[in-house]
Amino acid sequence: MMDYTDIATTVFTPIEYGAIGMSEEEAKEKLQDNLIIYHGYGKHLEWNVAADRSDERGYFKFLCDKSQNEKVVGVHILSNHCGELIQGLGVAMKAGFTKAILDDTVGIHPTFAEGYTTLTQVKVEGKALEDAGGC
Repeated sequence: MMDYTDIATTVFTPIEYGAIGMSEEEAKEKLQDNLIIYHGYGKHLEWNVAADRSDERGYFKFLCDKSQNEKVVGVHILSNHCGELIQGLGVAMKAGFTKAILDDTVGIHPTFAEGYTTLTQVKVEGKALEDAGGC
């Protein structure tokens, strides 16, 4: 039987959107105080070298369930090549990965996805996301 939970999806627009798992609204409703959201900006190497795109950033957020050892229950990404990025995370979601597994993973430098492995910023309502920079 086909398992229809946690199917990775991408919308192929000029800056692609990828998602898997719960939306932020759904996670807030279901998890309430057990929800913690890590988020950050990322920059593709190709955007660094393209003068007309050097100010552009992508965005990602990981929704985690604190009651389950920060199991990742949702991922949302805005980025170019998002379909490629979210598909790999689809495998990780099916395997039940946690924030600790992301933290223990060595990122490939310099890539957008490297930012997943160094997430420290927790999303707080009303507080702006700090730009961590990058190369």
